[in-house]
Amino acid sequence: MANDVATADAGLAPIVEISTGKLRGTSNAGICSFKGIPYAASTAGRGRFMPPEPARPWSGVREALAYAGRAWLLPNRPKRRPVLETLLGPADTTQEGEDCLTLNVWTPGLGDDAKRPVMVWLHGGAFGYGSGNRAVTDGANLARRGDVVVVSVNHRLNIFGFLHLTDIGGAAWAHSGNAGMLDIVTALGWVRDNIPAFGGDPGNVTIFGESGGGGKVSLLLAMPAARGLFHRAIIQSGAAIRVSTRERANALAEAVLKEIGVAHNECERLQTVPAERLLTAIAPASRAVGRSRWPLLDRYDFGPVVDGSDLRTHPAAPEAPEISNDIPLIGGGTREESAFFLADDDAVWNATLTEEELRRRVAAVAGDQTDRLLAAYRSATPQANPADRLIAALTGSNFWIRTVLLAERYAARRRAPVYMYSLEWQSPAHGGRVKAHHAMDLPFVFDNTDVADTTAGAPGARELAAQISATWIAFARNGSPDNPAIPRWPAYTAADRATMILDTDCHVASDPDREARLLWSRVVASEA
Repeated sequence: MANDVATADAGLAPIVEISTGKLRGTSNAGICSFKGIPYAASTAGRGRFMPPEPARPWSGVREALAYAGRAWLLPNRPKRRPVLETLLGPADTTQEGEDCLTLNVWTPGLGDDAKRPVMVWLHGGAFGYGSGNRAVTDGANLARRGDVVVVSVNHRLNIFGFLHLTDIGGAAWAHSGNAGMLDIVTALGWVRDNIPAFGGDPGNVTIFGESGGGGKVSLLLAMPAARGLFHRAIIQSGAAIRVSTRERANALAEAVLKEIGVAHNECERLQTVPAERLLTAIAPASRAVGRSRWPLLDRYDFGPVVDGSDLRTHPAAPEAPEISNDIPLIGGGTREESAFFLADDDAVWNATLTEEELRRRVAAVAGDQTDRLLAAYRSATPQANPADRLIAALTGSNFWIRTVLLAERYAARRRAPVYMYSLEWQSPAHGGRVKAHHAMDLPFVFDNTDVADTTAGAPGARELAAQISATWIAFARNGSPDNPAIPRWPAYTAADRATMILDTDCHVASDPDREARLLWSRVVASEA
């Protein structure tokens, strides 16, 4: 492929040629960035609920200077406590819509025949919201620190990406239930075909994501269509064990059709229903279907579905999929994930939660293990107040136990190594109330601590970001996280459960929080 490159050193904006045409980007401090690149066509109209189609070529030079292409998000999202709105930096303000299959690239070099590791970022927000266009996940500093190429991806979400119509509408809708994941597979195909033009190596691609992005990484590890498109994987605070069954996905689709007033033989009408009308059908459809059979391990309505074709098995139930046996994996999370979600609860924010309320809320997820769990958390942190112990318990029931189960099942393969971590640095923001909260890893991984309120100006934050970003880069380059910035990081096994504690003093712990792990394992045993 021809490569027409004008460098910033020559006083010109960088230009690169890919399979669909030429792109003009920007250059700053040695990093070239190209934003809003279409990797597939718009999904509006006849493209709605269909597999992604190839992007249309263009003539001349297309501007790739600004973010574009954010998917429709779940409506009526809860308002955050005002002081938390910029906890992770400014929000993405790009327009929502169905012309959303875009990606962004940051690279240290063009036209130099280098083969840099490629790191493909999958954003959080469950499978319902979020975008790859946020300032906190800007890839420039990561690319600069490690001489790597960074890519972030936008794709269809919620009802637009995951409405399973196959069993209602027939073969024409065979891929509707996992269209959003097929978008990501297509983006990885774009990387394979075009990343050499940006100085990247298509034979060394790492996928990494946080929260819902970690769920997407979990899914890609189980998807035959993604096989060979990536070579390493990092799951941050988002291990997915189970996703929707075909039975539940069918019930949700039935409820949507009833809500909108569309008959079984009229599925094509859904392609012309206003997008806003589809979005308003999500909540009533979920209420009509009720709770999942696996409330702790299956977290996603209008998310991926085990359809027997695009996704043949759950991501890690009952075991790790064999097709990913050769993929090295890092998995982990933050120490107090749930502090992020509970910060809007006045009783938690103000530390006025009572012991009685603590027990009631833990019992809702822990059942007959409630007393044992409360005793375990009280013993582990005797000085903690009930609000702090609620944060610990709900972190364990949601994020931590899923991460542990996935690590166990991948380590049991005894094939590619698995590495476990826990980010335990405490944010001083808002009087320390947010602790080591969910998504706090983003500014550290991307070396963007000045962007987010949770880390901006905090003592030790920049230094820890240097260590964590260097570690993620080492893993992307070599398949091992070991590097001079941290102590040696042993692989995770059932025998010692080695876990890297990422904090001011990084160190390895053996089976941390063992008692709570065993108890939560009993709670989810019937689901796992």
